[in-house]
Amino acid sequence: MKNLLLLFGLLLVLQSHAQEINWMSMNEALEAQKKTPKKIFMDVYTDWCGPCKLLDKKTFHNKDVVEYVNTNYYAVKFNGEGTEEIKYNDFTYTNPNHNPDRKGRNSQHFFANALKISGYPSIVFFDEEGNLIAPVVGYKTPQQLEIYLKMIHTNDYKKLTNADAWQQYEQSFVSTFSN
Repeated sequence: MKNLLLLFGLLLVLQSHAQEINWMSMNEALEAQKKTPKKIFMDVYTDWCGPCKLLDKKTFHNKDVVEYVNTNYYAVKFNGEGTEEIKYNDFTYTNPNHNPDRKGRNSQHFFANALKISGYPSIVFFDEEGNLIAPVVGYKTPQQLEIYLKMIHTNDYKKLTNADAWQQYEQSFVSTFSN
């Protein structure tokens, strides 16, 4: 009986880990790209942002999202008002105006500013060489995020040169992600 409980506990732990995105820092993702090129999927969040927390809880724990992101991207978690030092394109980005005693909103990290982050949460995509593709602003359900994940991964975004092309792509897209 004790062995059975131990096995059951181990299965629960393994199952909970299977539902997690393998997050890393931007610096780690850029290093990983040098060895194995893969696109980067970046979650730009803040500590005070309610929709960011909902994205974490609902979308980033969806089994289809987890599996697709872990298979096809390097996933980066980045606090848009944090203090992480990021080395990107021969420049070191910081947040010198960050006030650790401040509650709620804080100063925007220079990297978030360079990416032109206009709201939180934002999902930012980078190509296999670390070049910016596009940010996507706002909370997304797993099904709403799916179109971006697949369009970027397959390079279909390169074919969408105008609003009509995007509209046709969006209308013909068939979601396969579960709720």
